[in-house]
Amino acid sequence: MEISVLNPAQQEAVMYNEGPSLVIAGAGSGKTRVLTYKVAYLMHIGLEPHRILALTFTNKAASEMKQRIARMVDAQQARYLQMGTFHSIFSRILRSEASVIGLSSDYSVYDTDDSKRLIRNIVKEMNLDEKTYAPGGVWTRISHAKNDLVSAEDYASSDYDVMDARNGQPYIQAIYRQYTARCRQANAIDFDDMLMLTFRMFRQHPEVLEKYQNLFQFILVDEYQDTNRVQAQIVQMLAAKHHRVCVVGDDAQSIYSFRGANIGNILQFRKIYPEAKLFKLERNYRSTQHIVNAAGSLIARNKEQIRKDVYSEREAGEPVRVYEVSSDRDEASLIARQLASMHRTKGYSYAQMAVLYRNNAQSRQIEDACRAANIPYRIRAGVSFYQRKEVKDVLAYLRLIQNPADEEAFLRIVNYPARGIGDTTVGKLSEAAHLHGLPLYEVALTPLKYGVNVNAGTQGKIAAFTDLIGSLALEAGQMSLSDFVMAVVERTGILNALNEEPEAESLKQNIEEIVNMVHEYEESKLEQGDEPASLTDFLIEAALLTDADSDDENDPVERVTLMTIHAAKGLEFKVVVVAGVEENLLPSNRALEEPGGVEEERRLMYVAITRAEDQCILTWAKQRFTYGKPAFPQISRFLKEMNPKFLSFHQEGGARYGSSLDFSRRDYHFFSKPAAPAVSVPKPQSSVTGKRLVKIHPQAGATAGAAAKAADLQVGMRIRHGSFGDGEILEIDQASSSPRIKVRFDVVGEKTLLLQFAKFERL
Repeated sequence: MEISVLNPAQQEAVMYNEGPSLVIAGAGSGKTRVLTYKVAYLMHIGLEPHRILALTFTNKAASEMKQRIARMVDAQQARYLQMGTFHSIFSRILRSEASVIGLSSDYSVYDTDDSKRLIRNIVKEMNLDEKTYAPGGVWTRISHAKNDLVSAEDYASSDYDVMDARNGQPYIQAIYRQYTARCRQANAIDFDDMLMLTFRMFRQHPEVLEKYQNLFQFILVDEYQDTNRVQAQIVQMLAAKHHRVCVVGDDAQSIYSFRGANIGNILQFRKIYPEAKLFKLERNYRSTQHIVNAAGSLIARNKEQIRKDVYSEREAGEPVRVYEVSSDRDEASLIARQLASMHRTKGYSYAQMAVLYRNNAQSRQIEDACRAANIPYRIRAGVSFYQRKEVKDVLAYLRLIQNPADEEAFLRIVNYPARGIGDTTVGKLSEAAHLHGLPLYEVALTPLKYGVNVNAGTQGKIAAFTDLIGSLALEAGQMSLSDFVMAVVERTGILNALNEEPEAESLKQNIEEIVNMVHEYEESKLEQGDEPASLTDFLIEAALLTDADSDDENDPVERVTLMTIHAAKGLEFKVVVVAGVEENLLPSNRALEEPGGVEEERRLMYVAITRAEDQCILTWAKQRFTYGKPAFPQISRFLKEMNPKFLSFHQEGGARYGSSLDFSRRDYHFFSKPAAPAVSVPKPQSSVTGKRLVKIHPQAGATAGAAAKAADLQVGMRIRHGSFGDGEILEIDQASSSPRIKVRFDVVGEKTLLLQFAKFERL
């Protein structure tokens, strides 16, 4: 095979296969290309494809890499590569070895919605306050615990439980235990279980681990900076015997800690494998020099990183433009004008442009401005195909047919389409099922046997439902999978039910698409020489598809893409606008309070800038409405940290400041040296002397509210301001006609606050 098309650094990374290696790939440096060539090179030098394990973070990425590899080497051989997401690879292993850990191989996989719905039911059954124990928050807590290998049994003695108690949620550990028991009763696992149970299986059954250590002779992991603890542990277990492992990633793009990603995995890789060889891919092929240099000057401020010097050999390009605007509405108008101008004067199509923001709520004003300017747009990361209601309804029927113990599937479809089985009846069935420790479907087969008090008419309706599921289950293996799915759609009455919906035709087309996808899945199994497609196999494939795998790139209309920065990772556009580059937004308010939070937000800003190929625009507003009230943000520290040589500064009308110095004189303290770490000032104790307690009395022109707020304020006291963050009171002025205080804020420096208007709280 020909590798001369790679640059020298890429070639070295591809050809070194003697031991562990870490490939640090800067933004736009050809990471995917290196991974693709490395797998092909391993096959070229004689490694059998089924002994190569390549782990990615989306099915789409795995599929595209496999197709490229098939064009470079023997296409027939490429079919046998073990390439896919962590969940898709290890779910197959787990299903194959299910009996070893007491699982039935026909288990269901609960997606996030299933898990949250089950948690909501458990919270209700335990008579807990759903506001305190919001299903989404509890699910996130349980998910993080599983990713940290904390089981339901261990949770009560873990740091998680201690923190829950501090947060006023002491019953999460009880919900977790009940959730685990209910999943087991339903013969179901969730996404996190796929990895946690795989880890347990490898740890408790060394003979199974050795089997897969011998099978996988070379392991590659993409986006290693995004791995969590359990993913890194599984990789280490599999590689422990031969150490032939290559991980690829960029610590500067680690932005998913809220999902459990642990940047320490990539930073500590060479401590785990001291003999590991480090390769750095530093040439950026995507962006102009100004964009690369501006982003590089920002990320250099992070302390926790593997240093690299990313450079571009493209043209210098235009500086990154920074716009100051009066309000968020003006910001949206400015963005729309810039997009229209780029389209009209520079020839960029709307599809080549994107607007990125920290929070989804920021999109509303931008959408309004785009509509007013007749700019077509789309919101990326909408509902994926497999998350649409009508699709999930069909899948729920298929899940219950395959696994009658699936409680969430039963609850979803027992009265859909409507068959007269109301909530009261379902409640009685559920109560009996939980009392006897049985699946809902089993109780529904003979409700009177389990003390379910329903009349004869309701018994007949329940029997009609269970008979339908039972008869379909008997037919499951008697026809092709696509024919069977079509039979399920017709026999259950879903198509007729959709006729009553406002968008009936569109919804029915989605049902038709399910059948088409099943047919394509059958054909792909045949092409790969596998066993005929089974219902079990298809359901696991459908469960593992994520939003990132949804195909929304075939839109016939050229549209500007609006999305969060997190959703933009891995993408690139000719023109990128980043909105809301302000303190408490980017970086976010929450990040300022978390260890390592500011560094992750800086990485997020780095990701945003490096999505741009030709043009990058950053905007910030001096006033922004939050929860219906005006706030007055300060310019983000990240704009202050970038080298001004690679930036240009503008006001909302488009006028450019004469120089970066002019911009910096506007009290923003631009381009300062990296700030020293903030020192926490303890709250003053009553026994401490030397502090002057100042009583302020109403003065002319001051309101009684200002005087009340001033009472008992103390020099040295710590306060928290809605816009400026935390700070220490330096002075209290009672002589002025308007009582005021001077405060040194940790982030924005010294500010004078008029007590008549200032909103803050004492810490």
